[in-house]
Amino acid sequence: MNFDEIIDRKGTHSAKWDAMEPLYGVPADGGIAMWVADMDFRPPTCVQNKLQEMLDHGVYGYYAGDASYRAAICWWMKTRHNWEVDPAAIFTTHGLVNGTAMCVDTWTEPGDGVVLFTPVYHSFAKVIKANNRRVVECPMVVNNGRYELDFDSYDDILDGSEKLLVFCSPHNPGGRVWSRDELEQVADFARKHDLILVSDEIHHDIVMPDQTHTAFALLDNISDRLVMMTATTKTFNIAGSHSGNVIIADEKLRGEFETRMAALGLSANSFGLHMAEAAYSPEGAAWVDEMVAYMDGNRKLFDAGINSIPGLKSMNLESTYLAWVSFEDTGMSPEEYTQRVEKTARIAANHGPTFGTGGENYMRFNLATPRALVEEAVERMKQAFGDLQ
Repeated sequence: MNFDEIIDRKGTHSAKWDAMEPLYGVPADGGIAMWVADMDFRPPTCVQNKLQEMLDHGVYGYYAGDASYRAAICWWMKTRHNWEVDPAAIFTTHGLVNGTAMCVDTWTEPGDGVVLFTPVYHSFAKVIKANNRRVVECPMVVNNGRYELDFDSYDDILDGSEKLLVFCSPHNPGGRVWSRDELEQVADFARKHDLILVSDEIHHDIVMPDQTHTAFALLDNISDRLVMMTATTKTFNIAGSHSGNVIIADEKLRGEFETRMAALGLSANSFGLHMAEAAYSPEGAAWVDEMVAYMDGNRKLFDAGINSIPGLKSMNLESTYLAWVSFEDTGMSPEEYTQRVEKTARIAANHGPTFGTGGENYMRFNLATPRALVEEAVERMKQAFGDLQ
């Protein structure tokens, strides 16, 4: 795979590139899109070949017989994450934002609280609020340049009306790979407050070479309240397939979720199922290994450049391809540093406050793009903040 190839995505209905100018004021001509979390790379050849096979056949009817699809998921989780999955535990949703919304709909009522450790992926709060539930923010703390969970403070934040905890592992936007001990503390917290624990592990395959992700399902005594969410979409850059998996080991929880799926008439997109089965293969695994190595190079380049600018600090990225940059030490207002990023550097990046409490004074930059664009972005940032040198 040639990850250095620059593929022009403008004019292709790409949210990342075609919505950059209307949303951020960053010109399509000459701007760099570093906001939406998809990659500027083609997926592995095995996925492309499967799509070509479908095109050559030319009939796009209803999908049936998903045993091989479920087997591919089970193979991937076992070989890549040492996690034994029961094929019957797998539900396919319209992506994991939909999966999160389904969990909120299934296990909470209007007015109930849903707990988030913030800052965290912005779509969680959006679907919670859209379902007329309350977002209960438990802010994390930064210790030695990385996020940590502050359980001593969280008990006083909850009032007993909370029913669900949505946990991001690995963490977006901070890039944390949680240790097993930290996961045990999260599990203890969920048990103490009688919370259904939804673990969004969509980034679990994109982990830097010196890190190891632990699937929450590997912990003991948590399956009775645990809902796992995984997907091929981030791993293989096929987000447009809108396919995700909600995996539930507990039969009671599984039955409740299945009932809501049936009530809403949800079914999977056949293209997403075919793409996922093709991706979860030895060829797909080789592509992921190569992609992660390339991302490791991109993040080292980006961090070195950004951290050389006085007042800017890029959080050490243990996983994901999303850099989380603090502008706090510049002494600038969010309006001023955002203006420099968007107008002077001509880069579209996510605004930190959208990730909740703790996101103030941050911006998120997507590094899943050819290295030449990462290099260009770094040089533009150095120029935009040149007066701080």
